[in-house]
Amino acid sequence: MEIIINRKWPRKGYTIGTLSIDGVRICESLEDEDRGLKQGMSLAEIQKRKVYGETAIPAGRYLVTMTVSPKFRSRAWAVPYGGKVPLINNVTGYDGVRIHPMNRAEDSLGCVGVGRNTIKGQVTNSTYWYRYILDNYIIPATKRKEAIYLTIM
Repeated sequence: MEIIINRKWPRKGYTIGTLSIDGVRICESLEDEDRGLKQGMSLAEIQKRKVYGETAIPAGRYLVTMTVSPKFRSRAWAVPYGGKVPLINNVTGYDGVRIHPMNRAEDSLGCVGVGRNTIKGQVTNSTYWYRYILDNYIIPATKRKEAIYLTIM
């Protein structure tokens, strides 16, 4: 399965994109500010450009796995999935980056939020879209033992 985020509207403080799965546009994404990081950059180069808690992860392709999140496992939106939240693996210079509900980039810390971009710089109905993506795409793919990839461009 391939999740694609196309960063369409990078702005100071946040980045809005479109999120598609296997070629079907699903919703919008919300990330921290895009500072031009790319997968394959050295850790030193990433650390030079990164502002902690305010920088989107490097554009690139990543394996996504469902793992229990110590931070989010008891949240109402994570409980139906046994506390498992999609983890974006092997992001140079970042740790614990996940896809989860959020409304503002300030809630991100490098993670990716999902929803509808109905308010400038934010997404709404994030929990609905998170559950929609998990129930219709990610959980079925994991049951099929299918690899899940996220490509950010």
